[in-house]
Amino acid sequence: MTDRVERSGLRVDAGLAKFVEEQVLAPIGQDVAAFWAGFADLLGRFVPRNRALLARRDDLQAQIDAWHTARAGKPIEQGEYHAFLKEIGYLVPEPGEFTIGTRNVDHEIAAMAGPQLVVPVLNARFLLNAANARWGSLYDALYGTDALDAPPAKGPGYDAERGAAVIAAGRRFLDQVLPLASGSWADVETVEVPLADLEQYVGGTRDGFLFRSNGLHIEIVIDPSSEVGATDKAGIADIRLESALTTIVDLEDSVAAVDAEDKVLAYSNWLGVIRGDLTDTFEKGGRTMTRALADNKVVTTLTGEAQELPGRSLLFVRNVGHLMTNPAILLPDGSEIPEGILDAVITSAISAQDVKGLTKYGNSREGSIYIVKPKMHGPEECAFTNDLFDAVEHLLELPHNTVKVGVMDEERRTSANLAACIHAVKDRIVFINTGFLDRTGDEIHTSMRAGAMIRKNDMKGSAWIAAYEKRNVAIGLCHGLSGVAQIGKGMWAAPDKMRDMMEQKIGHPKTGANTAWVPSPAAATLHAMHYHEVDVFALRKDMEGAEVPGLDLLLQVPLADRVNWSEDEVREELDNNAQGLLGYVVRWIDQGVGCSKVPDINDVGLMEDRATLRISSQHMANWLFHGVCSKEQVMASLKRMAAKVDAQNAGDPLYEPMAGNWDTSFAFQAACDLVFKGVEQPSGYTEPLLHAWRLKKKAAASA
Repeated sequence: MTDRVERSGLRVDAGLAKFVEEQVLAPIGQDVAAFWAGFADLLGRFVPRNRALLARRDDLQAQIDAWHTARAGKPIEQGEYHAFLKEIGYLVPEPGEFTIGTRNVDHEIAAMAGPQLVVPVLNARFLLNAANARWGSLYDALYGTDALDAPPAKGPGYDAERGAAVIAAGRRFLDQVLPLASGSWADVETVEVPLADLEQYVGGTRDGFLFRSNGLHIEIVIDPSSEVGATDKAGIADIRLESALTTIVDLEDSVAAVDAEDKVLAYSNWLGVIRGDLTDTFEKGGRTMTRALADNKVVTTLTGEAQELPGRSLLFVRNVGHLMTNPAILLPDGSEIPEGILDAVITSAISAQDVKGLTKYGNSREGSIYIVKPKMHGPEECAFTNDLFDAVEHLLELPHNTVKVGVMDEERRTSANLAACIHAVKDRIVFINTGFLDRTGDEIHTSMRAGAMIRKNDMKGSAWIAAYEKRNVAIGLCHGLSGVAQIGKGMWAAPDKMRDMMEQKIGHPKTGANTAWVPSPAAATLHAMHYHEVDVFALRKDMEGAEVPGLDLLLQVPLADRVNWSEDEVREELDNNAQGLLGYVVRWIDQGVGCSKVPDINDVGLMEDRATLRISSQHMANWLFHGVCSKEQVMASLKRMAAKVDAQNAGDPLYEPMAGNWDTSFAFQAACDLVFKGVEQPSGYTEPLLHAWRLKKKAAASA
């Protein structure tokens, strides 16, 4: 039984109340009684609106379902379809010409182009690694991944042959981004010689020399006594790149937080990284290590002036969306608090310590708080977030528009009304980002009754995806985001396939996007190379005035033109979906891991979170609904893939096998629910079922 205390009519988990009052409010001088009274008043105003917005989602979906059902078997005529969507209010009128008015935005967001990390808040070690990924070793990233076209390292120690290949690749990179007046960096024997010739030279650091290219810094580290530097004729021991300019600290898709205990841990880690004193101690290679936040980098300029550069990523915090509630606080009517409102208040209160200058390093130098808001459906929901953030600022006595918002363009109604969504938050928006995974899940669910969808891997070639990506950039540029906010692209999901990433992800800056998501610090360093190759802000000048693609392609439903797949093809598709679904769900339910590298059906590690799960579960539910497969076929696939996932996790001492434990494995039962109850899930989201099964698992473990 949860221990609760009463605060202004709210029944608050005692641990959460203690954390908020002692660690969050006390440092900023907030009166505790006034805070809870104000929080209760805020909830009284915004909870009914939150519920009404969710009811509106359901109403629109019901009307769309009925429309498709009435036209079953007929092709979708785009003009009729668009007219219907306008009639029901799914499509809203364009807002006309406008320019966003956001102010006090940090340089990393407004004026730089570079990689962005997303990290689960519940893992302190990963969080510290991500925050410290502002600077990354190019040598380590090349040596330790397949991005380097050279034979793999021999043995556990330093392989001089592979090291030589890394050094050669580093020199080629320097020739590309810091070209000398004559000759090659491969011929340089002392770095001091070319400094006078390079306009990109910034100054000296403790470890070497600093340069700038396309707004990003490059540090050449000199240490002839090091293992690497000793083999280099110029004594270069490393090339460090300014890498993850920004990091999203995630309370949403990459975490499994279902109750007050989980939320307090999440908020504590956010407080620690904002305050600057977060540490984590762990065992590695037989040694005990402690990780902490990196110090700033000091550079002595050509004039002899000492300047500091940030040593850490600028941090966003991603709150949850509007859908879920959490038992951490019970409202006066006994219902759970909407988790998105809880996040907005508590993460902002924590960040107020940064705004008031109470932190060790400082996050925002402009006095702003950066919150990414996911899974909003259309401009009404964006307007709700704007009003909520106004109320949070009033509650915490922060200046108007201190809380900035990043809008995830990942739901169909948002992407179809993106300009209106931006307009609804036009004075606080600092970020728009495409999310192919959630967008695909919503595509399937919204048009669930239109017919059977194409195979999952074929989705990437759908007409709507190209239009979606182009519209996101074009609409952002049209309304003045360049030089003020980030226009972002989605995640590279295969952390072990860096060579493929280097070949493909350069496409993101080439679209005019000034950030894109990467799965690891090493990937951030490698992806940073793309922003030296592509001058995003110069490219945008050539894109000015480009026409925004219309809605015809964006709203083209990816229906299969035939459903007579062979039995082998159906089994292959079901197995692929079931394996990914089970591999993710078993860790979520049994171990509370919300994001991890999960081996796919071919044993290739892929980063999985709830967005990928949404696609797999909705795709299987769609085929089942339209009779492409039977319930028996789906269950056979789930059981077959449970055995495979068990084998893939055989080395994990905490793993609980699913195969044979069909009636006792909460994870397997959760996976079944996600498919067999997929049609009825709100917007196809997986959170309601995941949370319910995780709470059952936690209760059973503590019984």
